[in-house]
Amino acid sequence: MSSSQPSRSHDRVAEDARTLASLYDAHKILRVVNVWDAVSARVVSDLPETRAIATAGHGIAASFGYADGEQIPLELMLTSLERIVSATELPVTADLDGGYGNAGETVRRAIEVGISGANIEDQMRPLRESVEVMQAAVQAGQAEGVPFALNARTDALLKAGDRPRSEALAEAITRGRAYIGAGAQCVFVPGIVTAEEAKALVGGIGLRKVSVIGLPGALSASEYEALGVARISYGPMPQNVALTALKHLGESLLADGVIPASTERLNNF
Repeated sequence: MSSSQPSRSHDRVAEDARTLASLYDAHKILRVVNVWDAVSARVVSDLPETRAIATAGHGIAASFGYADGEQIPLELMLTSLERIVSATELPVTADLDGGYGNAGETVRRAIEVGISGANIEDQMRPLRESVEVMQAAVQAGQAEGVPFALNARTDALLKAGDRPRSEALAEAITRGRAYIGAGAQCVFVPGIVTAEEAKALVGGIGLRKVSVIGLPGALSASEYEALGVARISYGPMPQNVALTALKHLGESLLADGVIPASTERLNNF
């Protein structure tokens, strides 16, 4: 795998992983604005409040014309992650989907390109199998001398279907506790999580051990922070907002509009 800049050393990646762990453990919620390429990583990194960079797997896949869900080849995903790492000095945590069939090997290769933490989905596999996936990710980091900051994702709420919400919430807690036991730093429960559900998740999984996504209709970061949530991310939404802006600009320019005077130059590599 090639890059215009060398990958971070294992010592540096280990340091980044410890930084990520401290950010998860802090009383202040970790806000991460998901990026999908080097230039978006640079723009977000330059914001004074940014403490870490998180990639959006869906966003990276879409930027190359692939659907979400491990449709993008792993080699291309890793190359993209390496380019993102090269664009920032901050720790980078990646969306590695379900681990691409071998979570341990995928984490090892992600560490190789400078990644110090990741989301890995359980995809609602049987619990024992899901725990083994999370253990493999953690153990791969240990084997590399990196305390890899795993944000283990459970889709218990997202894929609840017709099940009562209370049952899905109980399963998210059961799975989350198991993943923390397997060595995960945090548990990501995507979907719109209400205040009561956030309280239940934090109470069941652990204080500052729950990660959520900020979707339209969800609580604000500060509200989740007050409930003991560790992290909030935004998935593909930042890319969607950027593409919406591009669409509106295109409509304006095609209708004989002009580039707004307020436009900043942000792609200056």
